[in-house]
Amino acid sequence: MSRIHQAFENKKAFIGFVTGGDPDLETTEKLVIAMEEAGADLIEIGIPFSDPIAEGVVIQEANIRALSAGCTTDKLFDSVKRAREKVTVPMVFLTYMNPIYTYGKEKFMQRCAECGIDGLIIPDLPFEEKGELIGVCQTYGIDIISLVAPTSHERIRMIAEKAQGFLYVVSSMGVTGVRGKIETDIESMVKLVRESSAIPCAIGFGIATPEQATTMASISDGAIVGSAIVKLVARYGRESIGPVAEYVRSMKSAVKEAEIE
Repeated sequence: MSRIHQAFENKKAFIGFVTGGDPDLETTEKLVIAMEEAGADLIEIGIPFSDPIAEGVVIQEANIRALSAGCTTDKLFDSVKRAREKVTVPMVFLTYMNPIYTYGKEKFMQRCAECGIDGLIIPDLPFEEKGELIGVCQTYGIDIISLVAPTSHERIRMIAEKAQGFLYVVSSMGVTGVRGKIETDIESMVKLVRESSAIPCAIGFGIATPEQATTMASISDGAIVGSAIVKLVARYGRESIGPVAEYVRSMKSAVKEAEIE
């Protein structure tokens, strides 16, 4: 059983996101370790990129801070490799096609495997074009995590049948960011997934409060939080480890409540 599947085994998963290199790589390492200790079941790490088209202002600004601080893909690989010596939960990169091809897809996947990355989330890789990477990913044991959006209803079954690792269910249209209310009919989306596959599905985009986390986890296999964590990093910088750990503990507790319901 892969580490990603273990993250969902007999429980609801809390998935947290940080932008690699924001505010610096040393803090990223500390954050990843602290998030696992606080209860995160899976950790997403964003590779900083100058044109992150799926991201809202909060994560865009985090990308700018990381790049300005000198974070490169190579440096992030080295940092994640050091973190992996202490972190046992699955880690996945969120990145885009440009950084992968600029680095060289074979070399990129090899480095992912070497530093203990379990999967990739690639928002600008259409499902129909996964063939460009699927072979090299399989060679190095890297799952490509598929996304399904509210507009994908007619395609959800097809995507779910071929999904790897877990399925990222996008809760809202638009880019990432904290939302006061999530009004999409997520239950219908999850129902379509479960009619087609046993793949775990976790909901992301807009989740920020414990109440939202409980609600979303109650109708799926987990909740994903990014912008709310990145906001804490922006606010506290190198002193963000404590505030982020406290927040992750509260959100993991909220996700656990969904197991009882």
